[in-house]
Amino acid sequence: MTDDKDVLRDVWFGRIPTCFTLYQDEITEREADPYYLLLPRISYLTLVTDKVKKHFQKVMRQEEVSEIWFEYEGTPLKWHYPIGLLFDLHASNTALPWSITVHFKNFPEKDLLHCHSKDVIEAHFMACIKEADALKHKSQVINEMQKKDHKQLWMGLQNDKFEQFWAINRKLMEYPPEDNGFRYIPFRIYQATTERPFIQKLFRPIASGGQLHTLGDLLKDVCPSAVTTEDGEQKTQVMIHGIEPMLETPIQWLSEHMSYPDNFLHISIIPRPTD
Repeated sequence: MTDDKDVLRDVWFGRIPTCFTLYQDEITEREADPYYLLLPRISYLTLVTDKVKKHFQKVMRQEEVSEIWFEYEGTPLKWHYPIGLLFDLHASNTALPWSITVHFKNFPEKDLLHCHSKDVIEAHFMACIKEADALKHKSQVINEMQKKDHKQLWMGLQNDKFEQFWAINRKLMEYPPEDNGFRYIPFRIYQATTERPFIQKLFRPIASGGQLHTLGDLLKDVCPSAVTTEDGEQKTQVMIHGIEPMLETPIQWLSEHMSYPDNFLHISIIPRPTD
């Protein structure tokens, strides 16, 4: 891969200042103060909220505590989506800190998957990496790795260790020089205005004529509404890691440098603010 290490670092160390507040109907022994945390964009809510859980459980009656879950302005937050994606999709045009409501009751079975332990998150994370490598390299790279390499990817993410993670992950981002890129780009497109979970299709980084496909090419092919204008005005924003990449950016470069640790490009299409 072309090694723009500063970009990889900036992506890895992206943080979202967040204020956690207990839901008003939860029964407590005494008033619960809000809890503030810098959330890593690349991680998962249930991986980094142990301190939040401890903070609020101190004021709860133990019989009132069941599975913790989080919500933003009435929308339950899916723990199996990376934190940065959740913010871009639901809250990117709001003032910071991000205000998340904490619940210990009435788990929304229809909206959220249960997450009883970090093993569940690890299994989901590794399944995504394996799916991404099937798209990129027909699973050859991940299958040639040892179990300890898989564990190192997970521990690097869990413990927020950039070097530990990338020592292994860089192998997943390489390809034979004669190929000029991956077989297919692992991506998922999420639209804030629809109930559809996400769009995912096979898309090659190189056109049949040899030219590099861009982010704009991907969107035109897969989600044309994201790049069409009304009266010359662009009604939507395309967000990856909290920024709007230029549509001319080669999709191969984005896949190598702006993918989340699960090796997918998670792309949010959100309404452009009108003010």
